Amino acid sequence: MPRVRVAVNGYGTIGKRVADAITLQDDMLLVGVSKTRPNYEALAAAGKGYKLYVPEGREEEFEQKGIRVSGTIEEMISKSDIVVDATPGGVGAKYKPLYVKHGVKAVFQGGEKPSVAEASFNSLCNYAEALGKSSLRVVSCNTTGLLRLICVLNREIGVRSVRAVIARRAADPKEVGKGPVNAIILNPPSLPSHHGVDVKTVLPWLDIATAAVVVPTTLMHVHTVIARLKRNTGVSEIIGILEQAPRIILVDSGKTGVRSTAELAEIARDQGRPRGDIPELIVWADSIRVDGDEVMLFQAVHQESIVIPENIDAIRAAASLASDPWESISKTDSTLGLKRWW
Repeated sequence: MPRVRVAVNGYGTIGKRVADAITLQDDMLLVGVSKTRPNYEALAAAGKGYKLYVPEGREEEFEQKGIRVSGTIEEMISKSDIVVDATPGGVGAKYKPLYVKHGVKAVFQGGEKPSVAEASFNSLCNYAEALGKSSLRVVSCNTTGLLRLICVLNREIGVRSVRAVIARRAADPKEVGKGPVNAIILNPPSLPSHHGVDVKTVLPWLDIATAAVVVPTTLMHVHTVIARLKRNTGVSEIIGILEQAPRIILVDSGKTGVRSTAELAEIARDQGRPRGDIPELIVWADSIRVDGDEVMLFQAVHQESIVIPENIDAIRAAASLASDPWESISKTDSTLGLKRWW
């Protein structure tokens, strides 16, 4: 089977996970990864045997630290069919001219403005629209979590409107310079937050508004979601729909005692998941309440890993490796070990 050659520009929280995921796909070949500084992540990439590419003129800086360099970032791009841009937010747009110069397709992350790509992307929502596109933007972790739920419910029943409040983690575990330590910060003070706006880059027809606060944790985000559907429903029907949906795990706090993100993280570690990742959306089954056509629930998003399956599907869609979204979703979920229950 021919494999598409993929470069990962940026080897941080998202880039390292995308690189690992690419190596598990039989239709993709990892060309290499990039770093701008010879830090512990560069050492880790080299230790895994990944070819490392760096900014032109900085090769010697890496070599002096004992990190073998395979070439420059531009050389990595020139050897690739598609690049996953996992650079910090706003940096991807600066690299876009380089990708265009070499005729390489690009998958950007949610930290970039929607205008950076031809389309914003979520596997369960608009895979078919993304086929063959020269550039895609995988939306942010919170947007990905919202879209998974919304698009599953929309496919089975239909969604009229969504309101959501997001309790955001303050920083990723490695980000020692961020806070807050002892505060809950309005994010932003004015309403609505940007998350609903981001959802509309994928579902422009949806009536959605969101609010967000930042809380002192590094583990996960938690959403309170209220959705108005196109007909009346019941708790059992919603649970049945979510039980059959890919990339969603239902957790019953009454049966499991799991009422927090800390316990979810502990389960992932106990299961031996790489880095303790939870790429699935977690929905608390016993939080689901239905009043006619209105559904309310709690869900949790692991910000470090939830977008990784979407990045793999975005590669497959842009490269036209699979025209059927369910073929790609099933393949990605199988190779990454995603589950529908714990």
